[in-house]
Amino acid sequence: METITLGYIGMAILFTLAALGSCFGTTIAGNAAVGAMKKNPGAFGNYLILSGLPASQGLYGFACFFMIKNYLTVDISLLQASAILGLGIIVGVVCLLSAIRQGQLCANGIAAVGNGHDVGTNTLILAAFPELYAILTVAITFLVTAIM
Repeated sequence: METITLGYIGMAILFTLAALGSCFGTTIAGNAAVGAMKKNPGAFGNYLILSGLPASQGLYGFACFFMIKNYLTVDISLLQASAILGLGIIVGVVCLLSAIRQGQLCANGIAAVGNGHDVGTNTLILAAFPELYAILTVAITFLVTAIM
């Protein structure tokens, strides 16, 4: 196997897992929004924002993809390819889990808003916590690519 193949595998893992996490997270929150609209259709703005929030992890994976892609050349060293593979696993898994858990948190907030509770803004603040870890993967990618 050529060294560059390790890098491509890392890139595939990175983007695929981050995108899957966003798909799952937005679906979890979106399902809650559909149910909540039956009880309280007037809060659609809250439902929309909270349902879309887990989509950001897919964007972080996409941003990391663009930070790394220029290192995938035929002259890539084994150490660089291994670093890209490692980054791909780290970014992919963290973004996957962060998006799913954020979707679950947002779904709970959506259900509460649907029941008439004024917790939309508080849910948005709490939902920022799992997102922080996905943002940290972007910072880690930036730092690793700066030393490669």
